[in-house]
Amino acid sequence: MKLSRTVAYAVQATLRLAQADSGIPIPCSQLAAEGHMPERFLLQILRHLVTHGILNSTRGVDGGYALDRSPEDISLLDIIEAIDGPLAAAVPSFDGGEESGMENRLRAALEKVTLSSRHQLQAIKLCDLLEPPAHSAGAVLAAGVATDGSATDLTPAVAR
Repeated sequence: MKLSRTVAYAVQATLRLAQADSGIPIPCSQLAAEGHMPERFLLQILRHLVTHGILNSTRGVDGGYALDRSPEDISLLDIIEAIDGPLAAAVPSFDGGEESGMENRLRAALEKVTLSSRHQLQAIKLCDLLEPPAHSAGAVLAAGVATDGSATDLTPAVAR
């Protein structure tokens, strides 16, 4: 799955806000500078996230952006759909006429993949993407490597 640059910036900004002190708004300029993102472009992205109830914005000198919900309540699907719209299977007509059996089977297969993707993306919460403290044994496991050096399966149970 390839994420657009817009979605990648949205995820990066929401992760930075999730790591920040709760309730303290962070200006767009600070998010842009810290994340090496173009400020004007990021501002448009943040507005979409506000519109979709992921962020809230505060105006004024001490204004900026903060999460509107806890990181446990924001999924990767929420962020993707706030930026790119609903995740849906789309198959253009092969010959411009009536749908053939082949098109129907292709559409059904893609809808099945889309449904699975939606469930998996919904299972990945913002808190799952935050970096754990580096000093804990859990941080090593969360990074995908067990303490004995072997790889671990970090796929959420819902996604399996």
